[in-house]
Amino acid sequence: MAEGAALLAAYLVVGADELKRDTAVRRLRSRVPSDMADFNLDELQGSQIEDPMTLVSSLETMPFCADFRLVIVHEADKLVKAVSEAVVSYLADPNPSCVLCLDAEKLAKNTRLYKAVAKVGAKSVIDCSPLKRWELPPYVVKLAAGHGMSMDNAAAEELVNRVGEATVALDNQVATLAELLRASGRITLADVEANVAQTAEVSPWAFADAACERDAARALRMYRLMDNPSLVFLHSVLVGRIRELICAKSLAARGAGSSLAGELGRAPWQVKNHSRWASRFAPGELEALLSEAASCERALKGSADSDTAFERLLLAMTTPGLALR
Repeated sequence: MAEGAALLAAYLVVGADELKRDTAVRRLRSRVPSDMADFNLDELQGSQIEDPMTLVSSLETMPFCADFRLVIVHEADKLVKAVSEAVVSYLADPNPSCVLCLDAEKLAKNTRLYKAVAKVGAKSVIDCSPLKRWELPPYVVKLAAGHGMSMDNAAAEELVNRVGEATVALDNQVATLAELLRASGRITLADVEANVAQTAEVSPWAFADAACERDAARALRMYRLMDNPSLVFLHSVLVGRIRELICAKSLAARGAGSSLAGELGRAPWQVKNHSRWASRFAPGELEALLSEAASCERALKGSADSDTAFERLLLAMTTPGLALR
């Protein structure tokens, strides 16, 4: 909801992105004058409401010395059926002096409660779905700006790799770095590497991205941070990427690079870097890597030194020209 805009009778703040939900709820809460909050703000946990009248009575209470009263229900996806149905009935004729905010991690669109809130107004459902992995680094850069710091994409990417995809954790870590580095006004890749511990499990897809970037040091570091990874699975991920890059390079040579997503049966965002990655490989280098991958696969299936074989493949993929020697 826009700052200062007229409020609807009800909102559903729904999605797995906890920071987005917290921000939306906080904006609504800020509309209640702090000196009147004891009278005009009621926050309840949906999982703890057993009697429908507990919630309905709060919703029907008139505001005191204020224009409206706000009732926030956290864990709204955990309301028991009787309470949920009571809310549906209430929304058919809501108290015009009360605003209901339902805060839920997930709530199916085909439920009666979701449909009832959606009918309240065009902006009554606030979507807080999580960002896609590739959208997180630019988002982290914006978080840093919100804390008065500049941050480049490389530093943000590394922060996501180390902290994970939970936006609350990312924001907390950016806030910590901002306090630590306030004098410089910048958060660099070196700052992240020096001050942020690896707490998130390394994603195989982020690892493959580093290999496609031909960043040997980063790819090896990510590989060694993995907790007992399946080398057979990681091998299949890298081979899949090599084949995709061969396709990308071939299409680019024919001037048909824009058709890559359709050829691979992927969404455009899933292949947005493929053409750039493919251009980093010399003619014949990707095909040579397939031969290296075949040798690695044999070692993985019948050698005690499989880790060395996999690292050899990884180095061949990340070191320009090595596969052609």
